[in-house]
Amino acid sequence: MNQNQLFQRTRIRLALCYAVVMGLILTTCGFGLYTAIFHAHSIALDRELEFVANTLHNNLESKLEQPGKLTPIVKELLPNICLIKTNCISPKSSYQSHILNVLNQSYYVRLFDNSEYLIAIAGSLPQTKSSVLNKKRWETIEDDAGNFYHQISLSLHTKDNRDWGYLQVGRNIADVNSYMDAVKLSLVVGLPIAMMMVAGASWWLAGYSMRPIYQSYRQIQQFTADAAHELRTPLAATQATIDSALLMPDLDIKEAWDILATIKRQNQRLTSLVVDLLMLSRFDRKSISLAQELCCLNDIINDLIEEFAAMAISAKVMLKSEFHVHKDVNIVGNSEQLYRLFSNLIVNAIQYTLPSGKVTVILDICDSNAIIQVQDTGIGIPKNELSHIFDRFYRVNSDRSRHTGGSGLGLAIAKIIVLSHHGSLEVKSKVGQGSTFTVTLPVQDCDSELHIRLNNLYKFSKNI
Repeated sequence: MNQNQLFQRTRIRLALCYAVVMGLILTTCGFGLYTAIFHAHSIALDRELEFVANTLHNNLESKLEQPGKLTPIVKELLPNICLIKTNCISPKSSYQSHILNVLNQSYYVRLFDNSEYLIAIAGSLPQTKSSVLNKKRWETIEDDAGNFYHQISLSLHTKDNRDWGYLQVGRNIADVNSYMDAVKLSLVVGLPIAMMMVAGASWWLAGYSMRPIYQSYRQIQQFTADAAHELRTPLAATQATIDSALLMPDLDIKEAWDILATIKRQNQRLTSLVVDLLMLSRFDRKSISLAQELCCLNDIINDLIEEFAAMAISAKVMLKSEFHVHKDVNIVGNSEQLYRLFSNLIVNAIQYTLPSGKVTVILDICDSNAIIQVQDTGIGIPKNELSHIFDRFYRVNSDRSRHTGGSGLGLAIAKIIVLSHHGSLEVKSKVGQGSTFTVTLPVQDCDSELHIRLNNLYKFSKNI
């Protein structure tokens, strides 16, 4: 396949299509994964920050008395709080003992009065000079050092429900950004690696997908070449015969008859070859319609044994039949095609059996199937060629086949006829000992026979 430019270009196109489609899918999935992870972390961060802010908000509102003023008890709630207009207070109590020990170095708190002036701070604040209150509930800011913070703002009230000011709780999101950067890096690095793997897999899949097509293409090429060769041989012989006749100025009657007999023989060979090719073509297209009828295999085998008796005698081969059943074996099928099937097998067995050999046709029944075996004591078939004998124009022994006038289509036609009758055809052979072709066909019961007769009666009445 690699040597054929047409299939090579097609394979490249298929691989590119696979790679592009999979690349788009992977890119979309990667972007969706990143978005989902970012959204999940954002929701988790908002819930965490909102829980801390609401807890602090509820505890502060229960202790505030005057608007804009902090009571000493607040300092117990936030031991590390620092007033803007005074020095920072260092509490005597342990840092671990306050109600919100979650306010570690990642969190900060800012308190504003009703005039939006900063009153007090706690925790690790953003390194920014701006102290203006932004009343947005949620906000993400960046300080002068390039660190990002996520914060929430809530309004505060006194015990008697007067406006006290605002509470702002924020958190450094460097850890979240670091994790998302790691996810982004993994996707950026992993996507090209995945694309290279996809490209390799696409190239292999394109070749694997095209393998049956290429095999069919090769079979068509071989079939066309073999058919042209088979047609050229009788045509060349006929042309040579005619040319030789034209070179003879005084052609007597006997010579003319001999020439006509040669042309007739070559014409019969051409006709037989064309008929076989047309039959194979119709079977391939499934356009051939076979008339179904009840066929007695006993009668078909007896007729063929009688028909080829003279051929067997001429080849000095003993031809006989053996019936291992004591009743008629009937199947539903086309009698003409069944005659063609068994005649091909019998003729093939006679032609490949040496003088003083034997050809036996055996009929038996096994598990509601008719078993027909054509056994010969001929030259046999090599083991490495058994899988090819049903190929069109294939010959095990080319010289012998041409001498007997075979075209290499007999077994291919036999195989197709068996398959069209829902049966199977198998072969066993040993070189120098002979071959056995086994045909298995389904036997029909009385209900099937009645169905066939009713169907034929319906067709007959329809034609009338």
